[in-house]
Amino acid sequence: MREFFQRFPDEEACLEHIMNARFGGTRFDCMSCGTVDATHHKLAKRRTYVAACCGHHVNPTAGTILHDTRTPLVSWFYAMYLFCMTRHGVSGKELQRPLGATYKTAYRIGQRISDLTVKAQNFDALFFGHVELDEIYVGGRRSGGKRGRGAPGKTIVMGLASRDGDMKAVVIPDVKEDTLRNAVLDSVEPGLVVSTDELVSYNLLSGDGFKHGVVKHGAKEYAHYDYRSSETFHVNTVEGFWRLFKAAVRLTHVQISGKHMQRYLSEFTFCASNRERVNGMFDLLVEAL
Repeated sequence: MREFFQRFPDEEACLEHIMNARFGGTRFDCMSCGTVDATHHKLAKRRTYVAACCGHHVNPTAGTILHDTRTPLVSWFYAMYLFCMTRHGVSGKELQRPLGATYKTAYRIGQRISDLTVKAQNFDALFFGHVELDEIYVGGRRSGGKRGRGAPGKTIVMGLASRDGDMKAVVIPDVKEDTLRNAVLDSVEPGLVVSTDELVSYNLLSGDGFKHGVVKHGAKEYAHYDYRSSETFHVNTVEGFWRLFKAAVRLTHVQISGKHMQRYLSEFTFCASNRERVNGMFDLLVEAL
């Protein structure tokens, strides 16, 4: 925290950082007259830089989630810092207290930063390497009715974890073969090694050219080594992510509706994919503004 406030002590420092992230500094080609390597100066009491060559105004926050915000930039930066530092998520109330803002403002800041993680992480890129697949049902318990798979009021989520460190999670309507097939083909390079549990719908993977290995959780098998392919098959990586995500939902957010589930999944998978680089994670968010 001390390092953060040393780096961003005031509004000027935050605005300068945005300028560096979006335009590479204060010297760049003028967007109005075309002057090469034009110098831009900060206007006093405004979030605006002016080109020395022709007076063209450049607003670093224009077109970003900070556009026209009346909340201090230091507060926005500190909120992004909290998102990068924690592994259990940040609720609106947790933002409200340190920012000194209303709950409505704090909640809105949290939602905008969650949306920012989608831009900061290229979730459309195909996975490479050994990929683990697993699905879970997220939602609170209901009295009566069916438990486990097919329980009412649950949101079905499919997780994909590359052994190289990248994570992705998507909301799916069901666990039918065609649904899982489309989700896998949209995210995984054909022909890769894939680990799953014994869900029957995953049997489609071999037919699509994947090197598919199965761990049988029902038989208390959680990992096994295949001598033919020299691969160790397990889904422990993605299951570890599910444990963290469910704990965060239960303890930090209390509950998450199916309507907003994808936003929170993107936030948590962004943090999981970049967990080794805290400062880098923060810079990714700023660059995605």
